[in-house]
Order: sequence, then C-alpha cells, then structure tokens
Amino acid sequence: MAPRKTDRVGSKPRTEKKLGVRVEARRAKAEMGKVKEEQGCLRDEKRKLVTKFNEIAKQCDELKEETEMIVKQSAITRAKLLLMYGILKARESGDLVQAAILTRFLREIVAMEKANAILDEAEDEDDDP
Repeated sequence: MAPRKTDRVGSKPRTEKKLGVRVEARRAKAEMGKVKEEQGCLRDEKRKLVTKFNEIAKQCDELKEETEMIVKQSAITRAKLLLMYGILKARESGDLVQAAILTRFLREIVAMEKANAILDEAEDEDDDP
C-alpha cells in the first residue's frame, strides 16, 4: 500500500511547527543579544557615574577643609583686630602697661602664624617629589 495523502498532510504541520520554534528561538537569541549589549552599556554608565560621584565626594571634602581653614583664619584675624583695638584704647587712656601686655600677646600670635606658615611650606615641599 502506498502512503496516503492524508499522512503527508498530517506531517506538514509538524514541520511548520518546528520551523516556527526555530524562528522563535532565533528571535529570542537576537533579543537576548540586544539585552546583553544594553546591560553592558548600563554597566559602563554605572562605572562612569560611580567614578564621577567619587570625584565629587573628594571635591566636597576638599571644600570642607578649605572652609574650615578660612573660618580659622577669620577668627584669628578678628582676634588680632580686637587686640589692636585694645592696644589703641589702652594707649589713648594712658595705660601703657596694658598696651604692652596686649602688644606682646599680638606679637606671639603673629609669630605663631609665621611658624605655622613655614611648617606648611615645608610639608608642601615634602609632598612634592
């Protein structure tokens, strides 16, 4: 007996199903490739952002240090101005002893500032190769 046409017709849908599955598999692989590529781009962007964030945090720390230094310098300058004003008032009132004490104190503050400046310069030279 020869095979019937119905048998061939019955096998044709199976071939079409297999073909459909193959097409879907290729499509899925292509999509997976795109997703993988996008994930790689996202990882690169994340690395860039983390690096940028770390740089910003470092700059923030540097600005905090500079601000603290300016506040200290401002306080020292204010203290010196108050001492100078006290010296002037003491001299105007004829209290030369008080003027001498305040002048000596002002000189000590200026000497300490100079010493600190020299030490800072020495540290900067040591840091630079």
